[in-house]
Amino acid sequence: MTEPVLTVDQRTHRDGPVVLRVAGELDHHTAPRLGEALDGVRSAAAAGLVIDLSGLTYCDSSGITVLVSAYRHAGDDGRPLALAGLGDDLTQVFRTVGLDRLFTVRPTTEDAVAALRG
Repeated sequence: MTEPVLTVDQRTHRDGPVVLRVAGELDHHTAPRLGEALDGVRSAAAAGLVIDLSGLTYCDSSGITVLVSAYRHAGDDGRPLALAGLGDDLTQVFRTVGLDRLFTVRPTTEDAVAALRG
């Protein structure tokens, strides 16, 4: 059995927000990696944070917990947060548990950045 692989790439969008692109499997093995990346950008994301999940192939409840924690931290810090690129399966999960009403969710990173500005 192989270990799940998760990559988290960080860049700053030309309009200011930090963009984290998450790819691979987000589960109980890899969720701490995303948590560490989110902690690392917390002070740098003054203009907001976009988490691009378009490269995600799997997400379990541990991954959702990390995303909800990121939402809470962003609110505590007074910084906007948006999610981009949720696949069909994750979109359905978000709708089922009501997270689509909590998060700002947009189809692309550019749309998410625009939502943070608006």
